[in-house]
Amino acid sequence: MCLSIPAKILSVDGLMAKASVNGAIVNTSLHLVEDIKPGDYVLVHTGFALQKISEEEAMETLKLLAELDQGNENTML
Repeated sequence: MCLSIPAKILSVDGLMAKASVNGAIVNTSLHLVEDIKPGDYVLVHTGFALQKISEEEAMETLKLLAELDQGNENTML
């Protein structure tokens, strides 16, 4: 299973961008997407932006991921 994470684009330099993933700054390739600018949200997987998404979609996905993470804290192995 693959998981892509919402990220906010901070800056763009050609086909590379700096993006914030929950506050962590990551280098992100823009080779697979078009018309990306600072302030946009994208789904990132293995360093590649896969698609542009709305801010609302990004916030909802981050909220769901946080809820999943909280559920894992209560799970005993």
